[in-house]
Amino acid sequence: MAEIIQRDGSWAFDGTTVRITPGLHRSVPLFRQTYGEIAVPLEAVAGIVYEPERRRGRLRLRLREGADPLLQATGGRLPDAADPYRLLVDVDRSGVAEYVAEEIRHALLLDQIPKEPTRAYLLPGPPVPVSVRSSDGTVSFDGGQVRIDWADTSDRVKRATGPRVIAVGDLVRVEWLPNSGHEDGFLRFVTREAVFSKLPAEKDPYALDLWGSVRRDLLTALVAAAVTARLPHPSTQVSVEEAARADRRTAAVPAQADHHDVLLRRLRELGELHRDGVLTDEEFARTKAVILRAF
Repeated sequence: MAEIIQRDGSWAFDGTTVRITPGLHRSVPLFRQTYGEIAVPLEAVAGIVYEPERRRGRLRLRLREGADPLLQATGGRLPDAADPYRLLVDVDRSGVAEYVAEEIRHALLLDQIPKEPTRAYLLPGPPVPVSVRSSDGTVSFDGGQVRIDWADTSDRVKRATGPRVIAVGDLVRVEWLPNSGHEDGFLRFVTREAVFSKLPAEKDPYALDLWGSVRRDLLTALVAAAVTARLPHPSTQVSVEEAARADRRTAAVPAQADHHDVLLRRLRELGELHRDGVLTDEEFARTKAVILRAF
């Protein structure tokens, strides 16, 4: 057993699994503490490095592309401190860190683990059900459906449409961008009918606009990862762009008709909100212009 225990957390390797446990110190980000322990099978590992520095070094575990739904969902955009595959190491424990890294590298060679992308997820992602309260509302996922309940501070158009429930089978992908504190982030659920829609997150009824507490909003990545783990693996998916090109080649008119139907449905819903007095004339005109530009 190769093991290193630090204030930032602990890593233990038994020859087949790297077990990563976050530390309990207040300096450990809320995201890592909430995610909890992660068991990484050796076949999911692409490599490991130890980066020594004057005061504290870093152990970094690199996973094979496509092995982890968390990394797939976040696309390398997790802040460095929230990265569960990074461990801060005190300078006096650098020897132990080097030993752990060498043991994992040796096992990778011995077991001849390939570095190529995987064709299935090798980690399960966050457990469900999972629910996160963000600046724009509360998003929950039970393994089959996503539910969004808007906050009082959400855009009026979103609140007027009521809670949004999306079945996993209707989803094409999940898009996530963290709130940096200087620039808003978002968590967007791209459905089959809205795949061509490019509404801004603050107006999109399928997206949470992340503009509040960076610490709290970062937890939406848990939902993004849990949903991603239950979507078809990227290796089996045809990209949206390729699918769109194929549609244009084989069924250009139906594809345009479907696109037009989505536009008319959005405008009809908006018109009903305006007639019912939910939206003012100014809000109706502004939102209508946004929708028309998006399509």
